[in-house]
Amino acid sequence: MTLDEITSILGPVDAGFAAELVATGANADELREAFNWLNNDEALISEGRPSPGANIARLIEMLEPTEDVE
Repeated sequence: MTLDEITSILGPVDAGFAAELVATGANADELREAFNWLNNDEALISEGRPSPGANIARLIEMLEPTEDVE
């Protein structure tokens, strides 16, 4: 997966985060699917899509916004 592929899917990202995504060994299709699950899970479930596999689930975890705890 290249930086260009990552930014075409996610938009601008930090270089360190991009490197973490590349280090997962995932490909651009898996990243796109993870992004879609994160942002449209109800639609994907309605389509009858199977639940994401382990690699895509890991990407979803990485893409989920973190909550700031004060």
